[in-house]
Amino acid sequence: MSKRLVNLSDHKFLKMLIRPYRNLFMKTSLVVLAFQSCTHIDLYEKTVTIPGHSWKSSFQPSFTFSIKDTSSAYRIFLTLRHDDKYNYNNIYLNLHTRQPGSDSVRNIPYPITLATDDKGWQASGMDDIYEHRIPLTPAGQSFYFRKPGDYTFTVEQIMREDPLQHVYNVGLRIEKK
Repeated sequence: MSKRLVNLSDHKFLKMLIRPYRNLFMKTSLVVLAFQSCTHIDLYEKTVTIPGHSWKSSFQPSFTFSIKDTSSAYRIFLTLRHDDKYNYNNIYLNLHTRQPGSDSVRNIPYPITLATDDKGWQASGMDDIYEHRIPLTPAGQSFYFRKPGDYTFTVEQIMREDPLQHVYNVGLRIEKK
């Protein structure tokens, strides 16, 4: 009895092996491409720890990042972590921005809601720590940086309580749309 060896260069044999997996491969490729097209590109993310979980108004974390592409839309987020002992359902902040090549600073006040009576904290949480990712760009609108170069954003808390207790971190996240 002679055994026939399979010749791998035989196209009919390869087609027979691949045929059952062809549809699976195509469907998997389409799913992967669909998910990739919905993702945002992280350009910058930095978080600063608040000393002693007690945010003094004099402590103003700064975030410097570089923008090269001024033709793309961006999304800007503030990240904030606090515990469940935080006394307020909001926070008032000033965002100081400096553009490349400019000595002037633009101040933008942000009244931010962190919780509601109906839904509680508007954040993701684990145990008693809550993390907010707050969009600073209005919903449905695109934000474009005007000039390429280094931008500096500085965050200042302007609450009546100073220092502001039970705040762990504040951060900035920039995504390309």
